[in-house]
Amino acid sequence: MPLRLALPTVLVLLSACAPAPDGVTVHDPYEEQNRRVHEFNKAIDERVFGQLGGSGESIDPELKQTVVNFADNVALPGMVLNGLLQADIGGAATNTMRFLINTTVGVGGLLDPAGAIGLTEEETDFGETLAVWNFPEGAYLELPILGPSTERAFAGRIVDAIIDPLDSVGTRPQKDYGTLSTLAGRAIKRDQFGDTIDSVLRDSADSYAQQRLIYLQNRRFELGTTPESESVDPYDELFGDQ
Repeated sequence: MPLRLALPTVLVLLSACAPAPDGVTVHDPYEEQNRRVHEFNKAIDERVFGQLGGSGESIDPELKQTVVNFADNVALPGMVLNGLLQADIGGAATNTMRFLINTTVGVGGLLDPAGAIGLTEEETDFGETLAVWNFPEGAYLELPILGPSTERAFAGRIVDAIIDPLDSVGTRPQKDYGTLSTLAGRAIKRDQFGDTIDSVLRDSADSYAQQRLIYLQNRRFELGTTPESESVDPYDELFGDQ
């Protein structure tokens, strides 16, 4: 999406990110529309992963890990930029070192030697940057294919796609296969946690409300806005990369 076209969309979304009314912990004024999108997403998930029927288990675990490694590595330049925008110099430095080591010693990111020496990923995105800049969370959204989000997180997704610095610092294979590997990595993670996700989507009395609660609790935990009483995030496996 051209920058000149995307920026007005982002500004409109940010202007809509009004704080929730006092006492409201789940701000969902678009619930009717969100529920329709949720049913669409459930149908797509059932068609794709239901028909696969756990066939992902037949794929070599080492091959799956290689795909995940590559996908995680191509996301690091964007995380470095967001770390700097958040004044998180330590996190930005860690992600920079991970990218350099895994891109060189790790054969373009197919391996994870940085993790082996204790350099773990400092996950972040522009949605978190907006939170650090004190933009309110806005209303809950369920996006087609992409799933649960908020107005602030959705604006962050758009900005991350526009300003991805991988175009400037990545290798040719990383640029060529970055998006494809990201999609494949998400599919593999979906397969790895299939039973847990299926229990939410298929076994819940109200899968929309359950997924909404899980996503918001996880996202707020990531951003440090969870109440102190909820000191452990039980849902990181489901929405840890949103």
